[in-house]
Amino acid sequence: MRDWSPVLGLPLWAWLFVFPSLIAIACLIAGPRLERVLRPLWRLLDGLYFASGMVAAFFMCTILALIVAGMVARWTSVALPGTTEFAGYAMAATSFFALAHALTRGAHIRVSILLNIHPFLHRWLDVFAVFGAAVIATYFARYAIKTNIFSEMLNDRTQGQDQIPEWLVTLLSLPARAPGEWGAAMSESTSELVYTPVWVPQLAMSIGTVLLAVALWDTLYRMLITGRNPIEAEAVE
Repeated sequence: MRDWSPVLGLPLWAWLFVFPSLIAIACLIAGPRLERVLRPLWRLLDGLYFASGMVAAFFMCTILALIVAGMVARWTSVALPGTTEFAGYAMAATSFFALAHALTRGAHIRVSILLNIHPFLHRWLDVFAVFGAAVIATYFARYAIKTNIFSEMLNDRTQGQDQIPEWLVTLLSLPARAPGEWGAAMSESTSELVYTPVWVPQLAMSIGTVLLAVALWDTLYRMLITGRNPIEAEAVE
């Protein structure tokens, strides 16, 4: 298997790093002239980041529900296997789905000692920091997806007691199949419980890191177009 193989005639690294960097240069050159054109897209992306935060909140509530269910099960001597593993999966999903939302709300730690020295230094150091973060997040997202692919290829299964219905595994795998195969795949799946494939909880890591990478490139473009960083910490009173 060749790593970073060509996609549509170009290496994958060109699509992931070179092409977004060229867009950043175009944003720097065009400046505020692009703001009115891109504002509807920005509103759409802001809604996507907010939705990601809502999903993270849902999984956080799921952790609470699983912990309470486990406590009740112990008190009533009812077998409820897999709650610990599912709570761990929900915690990972909470962490990764919250990344993009937390970034846009200014919840990530930002060291701004050097940024406060001079306004000119503030602007370009900030641009450099966001660009570096976008590159690192894109690299992380690429290999998070690759981890998903290898886990599915190896048919890696959980070592715990958690099991999920076979039809749920099939449903989550549909995006990787041709649409014409969806009906046959779902009809062949059953309600039999199977040990959780590792790629299922890993989906949250892949989706969350992709959203984080998109949010960082989006932040970089907004900075170059508007001249200011759109990330503002929310005041908590």
